[in-house]
Amino acid sequence: MFNIADGGFTELHSLWQNEERAATVTKKTYEIWHRRHDYWLLAGIIQHGYARWQDVQNDVRFAIINEPFKGEMSRGNFLEIKNKFLARRFKLLEQALVIEEQLRRAAYLNMTEDPAHPSMALNTRFSEVECLAESHQHLSKESMSGNKPANAVLHK
Repeated sequence: MFNIADGGFTELHSLWQNEERAATVTKKTYEIWHRRHDYWLLAGIIQHGYARWQDVQNDVRFAIINEPFKGEMSRGNFLEIKNKFLARRFKLLEQALVIEEQLRRAAYLNMTEDPAHPSMALNTRFSEVECLAESHQHLSKESMSGNKPANAVLHK
């Protein structure tokens, strides 16, 4: 078992909790992907290299990462689904590890958050832009489905 202390900046810990709960309730600890599989995925990437999904999957030392996908083997696009899942999962792990390293460095350098710093104002602006983008996405979907008032609002 390992822990990534990303300070709650990613969804990794809530994902681990949900997966652990599902694995415990169903008693399918190897069929449901969770923290144990993440550990072996990271170990496989260390051994075989970045994005070498097929090499990691074919290595018997990392056979545990194939367990959750055994029920999907009959699907035609099985390998594509599996590789995309592994890539997304690794991206989440990588993001959490990067954040953890940044937090470690900030703690080492005794860095504190200054509310008056210009980057904090930039952070507020990014939040506003993100909110605006989400509302535009919703309006765009409504407009595409033929909703005329949404179309008018979107054009304004």
